[in-house]
Amino acid sequence: MTEVSSLTGRLLVATPALADPNFDRAVVLLLDHDEEGSLGVVLNRPTPVGVADILAPWAALAGEPGVVFQGGPVSLDSALGVAVVPGGGGEGVVLSGPGAEAAAEGAADSDQASPGDEPLGWRRVHGAIGLVDLEAPPELLAAVLGSLRIFAGYAGWGPGQLEDELVEGAWYVVESEPGDVSSPDPEQLWRAVLRRQRNELAMVATYPDDPSLN
Repeated sequence: MTEVSSLTGRLLVATPALADPNFDRAVVLLLDHDEEGSLGVVLNRPTPVGVADILAPWAALAGEPGVVFQGGPVSLDSALGVAVVPGGGGEGVVLSGPGAEAAAEGAADSDQASPGDEPLGWRRVHGAIGLVDLEAPPELLAAVLGSLRIFAGYAGWGPGQLEDELVEGAWYVVESEPGDVSSPDPEQLWRAVLRRQRNELAMVATYPDDPSLN
């Protein structure tokens, strides 16, 4: 396993220096990261669109707020379901929904685990966090899901692109927690993730939204 692949399941937290408006104050969960590139979803971009409006069968399982999140600027017509299954095992990534085939290409090579250890319709990414096959019947997972969030689109990086951004100081890399996926107050997730760090990053959480006013 290469050093590159070790970031799967961790969070990218946008630094105040990151100028791209697509990722201003973004918290990105990396779903796949290796020498072929990186793929993740932004955890703190809720949209006004309800899950019931586009994926009615899954609406009852989606956590509050029960809306679709914009996972990133790529393939906004694709839907990804990220779910926490306490005690879930196995490895790998399953991406589903219209347009998700392209997103799955980079993840397919890393999917080497036996599906027998996992609930049907769910595949682990890291710890208790995994992705849901949104074409499966929701009843398969209703009894085991700890939380579910639906994302439209994803964030993607080509080979070496994310590494270059890390060198440039665009992102902090920190450990994820299962509760990050289902935060009931996603607009405050950027500050909350930084605040829990036991180093100088905790101070960054106090950075003003508009530095010119400081």
